[in-house]
Amino acid sequence: MTNYYDSHDAAPDHDAGRPDTEHGMTRRQLIRHAGWFGGAVVLTVVSGEVISHIADSRDTNAKAAGAAAAGSGALRFVQVSDSHIGFQGPANMDVAGSFTEAINQINSLGFRPDFVMHSGDLTHLSTAGQFNQVKQMMTAMKTDRVFTVPGEHDSIGDAGRAYRRTFGTGTLGDGWYSFDTHGVHFIALVNTLSLEKLGHLGNDQIDFVRKDVAGLSSDTPIVVFSHIPLFAMYPQWGWSTDDALKVIALLRRFSSVTCLNGHVHQLFTKTDGNITFHSATTTAYPLPKPGRAPAPTPQVVPARQLKEALGIRSVGYRQGDRELAIKDQRLA
Repeated sequence: MTNYYDSHDAAPDHDAGRPDTEHGMTRRQLIRHAGWFGGAVVLTVVSGEVISHIADSRDTNAKAAGAAAAGSGALRFVQVSDSHIGFQGPANMDVAGSFTEAINQINSLGFRPDFVMHSGDLTHLSTAGQFNQVKQMMTAMKTDRVFTVPGEHDSIGDAGRAYRRTFGTGTLGDGWYSFDTHGVHFIALVNTLSLEKLGHLGNDQIDFVRKDVAGLSSDTPIVVFSHIPLFAMYPQWGWSTDDALKVIALLRRFSSVTCLNGHVHQLFTKTDGNITFHSATTTAYPLPKPGRAPAPTPQVVPARQLKEALGIRSVGYRQGDRELAIKDQRLA
């Protein structure tokens, strides 16, 4: 099941008539879950091994990895996140410009990604104009397919219906789906709708994952996308998903599981047995590190230092290794 699109796709409304109060966020709830945007995370899968690398257009290691993978039939894809198209504020006066820079970064990696995944908060206020703008901007990405999952900013007041009209083609339920390519199984989850404090998946989506992976061999590499982290990064700020352990339990039998999320506007990696979690970086505006501010609100830095406040991380992972090889860099 896929929700990739081209400029001619028109997604149906999967929940016409659903009351806005069932899953929709109020603006007060939204304030408690201030959002963000991500840089580029390049994942290469070769012979069942998942190697992730967060890179910019000047990163020669990323270009070399892409060139090496080109002749091996490996999977190469890119993750971006939290573009917040429509945001207006001193933390970034031109988020559309930042997103354009991220797109240029993708197009300068030295290879054509098999697909690009946007892991949520495509927009800031989930208006039709903002959804149309971000969709049009993503047509400039040099890739055959673009996938998305929604953030809480994409679900304001309407339970995500406007998001699904634009990006929900081929999805199930509230927008979740899975697909296979290059021997890897991908699962895209929605944990931003029933949002009081923490992210939430719900029984229907957990049942979907249970049935979805039931027939897979335990040596199948699994990659999971979500907006809010599937681990307890900082629950006090809502940076966790309250029922994620039920999904994690279903993935324990697989030898290689990589979970990629957005939402926290900073690089963070956690390894738990066979499962590695990567939170993406931001190119819209930074958020404070957990606990270092009263709330996760956009941080204002001098304009010329904005890129320096945004990080990139290269992560190497080889199946069977106990530790990740991590290299952090600034975008500037």
